[in-house]
Amino acid sequence: MHAAHGRALPFATGAKVADPSLKVIVVMGDGDCAAIGGNHLIHAARRNVDLTAVVFNNSIYGMTGGQKSPTTHVGDRSTTSVYGNAEPAFDLCELARAAGATYVARGTSWAYRQLVQLIAGGLVHEGFSFVEAMAVCNTYYGRFNLTADGAEFLLAQREHAVPVDKYEIDGARLRDSYPVGVISHVERPPYSDVYADARSRKEAGGDG
Repeated sequence: MHAAHGRALPFATGAKVADPSLKVIVVMGDGDCAAIGGNHLIHAARRNVDLTAVVFNNSIYGMTGGQKSPTTHVGDRSTTSVYGNAEPAFDLCELARAAGATYVARGTSWAYRQLVQLIAGGLVHEGFSFVEAMAVCNTYYGRFNLTADGAEFLLAQREHAVPVDKYEIDGARLRDSYPVGVISHVERPPYSDVYADARSRKEAGGDG
């Protein structure tokens, strides 16, 4: 299903609640996930809806002209921050974890095999799984801030990505250094189970 920009998570939530047997995967960019869809992200995580959200984060609006996004770091340039961005960036993994996501992971385009494993971990997890894929946008982000060469951009990712168990800078993602791997993994009943239990108690004459 192709939903409106920023609205993929509520569509996916409705599909999952209507048919809990579905395996639901939601693919988003950093712009629609954290900007127009930011409210949907925190509530899908809070409810622990059993779906897997894969967010491709290229730190900019790469498909609409290179505007800054909620993940554009302070000092980064874009078509709407030509003097350097003055706003701090969201750490999407920490945002999802704080909102209640029960599986949170980050991988990169460079280490694509690890990224596949992290997504697979989200698929088998029962609850809200959030996987951030650090993507490459050499056309806009790279040209403005790092390098316009896609291969060089990938090599930079190799240097920036640090295994989560070796990352010591308060756990938060920085511009040129960020933890990769499983950031957080806890168990909590998914929303569909909690909703079904509440409904069955109500229908049985309980107090709900």
